[in-house]
Amino acid sequence: MNRSWLEKDFYKVLGVEESATAEEIKKAYRRLAQKNHPDANPDDPGAEERFKEISEAYSVLSDPEQRRQYDQVRRMAATGGGFGPGGFGGYTQNIRIEDLEDLLGGFGLGDIFGFGGRSRGPQRGADIQADLSISFEDAAHGLTTQITVNGPGPCSRCNGTGAEPGTTVTTCPTCRGRGVIAQNQGFFSFSQPCPQCGGSGRIVSNPCTHCRGTGSEHRSRNLTVKIPAGVKDGSILRLRGKGAPGPGGGPAGDVLVRIRVAPSRVFGRRGNDLTVTVPITYTEATLGARIDVPTLDGTVKLKIPPGTPSGKTFRVRGKGIAPERGRTGDLLVTVQVAVPSRVSREERKLLEDLAALQSNPREDLGRWSNA
Repeated sequence: MNRSWLEKDFYKVLGVEESATAEEIKKAYRRLAQKNHPDANPDDPGAEERFKEISEAYSVLSDPEQRRQYDQVRRMAATGGGFGPGGFGGYTQNIRIEDLEDLLGGFGLGDIFGFGGRSRGPQRGADIQADLSISFEDAAHGLTTQITVNGPGPCSRCNGTGAEPGTTVTTCPTCRGRGVIAQNQGFFSFSQPCPQCGGSGRIVSNPCTHCRGTGSEHRSRNLTVKIPAGVKDGSILRLRGKGAPGPGGGPAGDVLVRIRVAPSRVFGRRGNDLTVTVPITYTEATLGARIDVPTLDGTVKLKIPPGTPSGKTFRVRGKGIAPERGRTGDLLVTVQVAVPSRVSREERKLLEDLAALQSNPREDLGRWSNA
């Protein structure tokens, strides 16, 4: 069992009734997992957390024994029963989930349900969001660059400890670093924040004179960001532990870097494939030719067969985006026959001679309309 079971409604997470069959639970899981998978939602920072919650719910409800234990704990929390004949009766009808956890820990039953008493301790710092604009080419190839982050950061004097340099931070002797102490009231044992350390689990005898013991200050920091090849516009990169310091010496949050990719003057993008439109002349389309087409790494030769119509697309394999993971894309080249807006006298004479030799391509349309 797990203490978090009392705080989570796995049936609600999967959107099924408590009487749902194993097959109904499996169908609900597959539908939600596909919809919320992080790979299917690269621009949604919350997708990973939702996917974990859905997976946890399914792992419990798909196992008959775990589901039985989970249902038993839920009934216990709702009614106060399950602790010998008659349970605790009316004493627990209005008890809060948090108090129920403390009660179990106080009676030595916490280990049975995975509680063992709740620990407050240092809290995690907040996440910081930042935007980083890069070129289309840098997004395709990947790069390592610097980003300036403005916001809470580790104190430059104490390096985030909250203590004056040269002094030490000790574990709170009252709560022994847990941040909470037990308070007995008759048969019950409840937890409350430790009054000596304020719930941090630490004692700072000599607070830092610069940050006044908070361990953080508002400042600008330059952070190194490694951008993987093939990154997409709107992707979010997580710099773990680079966010705001946690209060009371807690772990720092993360920096979430949203990537903004500038459009290319030449290329478009479809997944890992690149697209490009290349003009060709009338004679190249009619007679065929070998032309230069641009790629991310220079130019390559492309053979244009005789009689190529305007708008035809050719595939140059392996010349698209080469991501760090996954298949390398192709280059899709669409040719457009360029029609000159002006021609010289000599060119006009040649075109008129050519026109006299050509048959009418709309002749069949005329016969069809008169049928």
